[in-house]
Parts: sequence; C-alpha cells; structure tokens
Amino acid sequence: MSGLLRIRWAIAPKFAPRPLINCNRCGGTRPYQCSGKFRVNANGKRIDAWLIYRCIDCDNSWNFGILERCNRRDIEPAVLQGFESNDPALAHRHAFDIVALRSRTGHVEEFAEVAVDKRRLGDAPETPSALELRLALETPTSLRLDRLLAGELGISRSRLQALEERRSLSVDPGGAKALRKPVRTGTVVRIDLSSEPDRQAIMTAAGG
Repeated sequence: MSGLLRIRWAIAPKFAPRPLINCNRCGGTRPYQCSGKFRVNANGKRIDAWLIYRCIDCDNSWNFGILERCNRRDIEPAVLQGFESNDPALAHRHAFDIVALRSRTGHVEEFAEVAVDKRRLGDAPETPSALELRLALETPTSLRLDRLLAGELGISRSRLQALEERRSLSVDPGGAKALRKPVRTGTVVRIDLSSEPDRQAIMTAAGG
C-alpha cells in the first residue's frame, strides 16, 4: 500500500469485570464490584492478601485471594506496601485480571466499553491513502474487532466486511472470521482507502 499512515491504538477497558457470586444476604447470584481496598493478614512471617469486592445490591463482601500463606521475604517490599496502603494501580491490576477471577468464581460479567489512545507512528505521508492500525491492549477485552473498528472509524460493520471481501482490509494475525473475534494485543489491521470517497474523514477518526 502506498501512502501508508501508521497509527498505534492503546486500548484499555473502561470498567473492571465483575465476578458473579452467590450472595448469602440476597439469596441468589449477584455481580460483585471491586472496592479498591485490600485486606492483609500477617501470621508471623506468613502473609495473606485479598482484594475486597462488594455485592452491588446489599454491599455484602467477598474476598478475592491474591496471596495465600506467602513468606514475607518472597514479597517485594513495594508490593506489600501497595497492599497495605490500598494502592490504586495495584488494585486496578488485580481487578482486571479476568483469568484469575474466572479461576476463583467460574463466572464473570464483562464489559465491552473501552478507551482508545491514538498515536501516530512516524511521519504521515503527504497524501495518505491507506491505514495501518497497531493494536495494544492494557488488559484482555471481550470487544469484537469489527465493533472496535466501526466505533472508532465511524463506519458500519457491513462496510468493514465489504472492504475485507474486496481485499482492501486485512488483519494480521488473521484466520477465519478475524473481524468477529475479540480484540487481541499485537493485532495489525491494514485498510486500503484509496477508492473510498470519505477516506480523509476515516483517517482523521483513526487519529491521523
């Protein structure tokens, strides 16, 4: 593709996943929301740490285990201090660890809404006619690639499909139905817009 405009999209989910817990107060399964607070218990040299969640209906608590009977000397001092001071960045990291949450509860409520930080890579060509989007995810998301592209570029998913069928759009790594799969970090999307009358508007929406 000539006149290629390269842009990096850094994608971050807006809302942390919520584990679905059997709430003994409500008498049924309810979503639990991260409180941003840790509970730390020290028994001699052994440390336990949990991230506290609250039922969205009754505020009942559930503890998401982070450390269990861990020797104090095996914990980085900065990390231990983060648990004890309820460090927001540390709480954020564990709250978005959907793999660990699923291993504890089995069922997790996810949200597709994301924030996208768009930054141009290198100098823009004088007359850009094609896009290269490099995707980087802060944490995994269930958002489909076609929904992300449609929302951020301001075009329909059916138009994206048509571009792919004309081989004007490619996804790397690709595979069958790549547009319908969840967004993955490291994905590169290339779109030839040379024959599109609104290519300038799409370029601008992409961050160019």
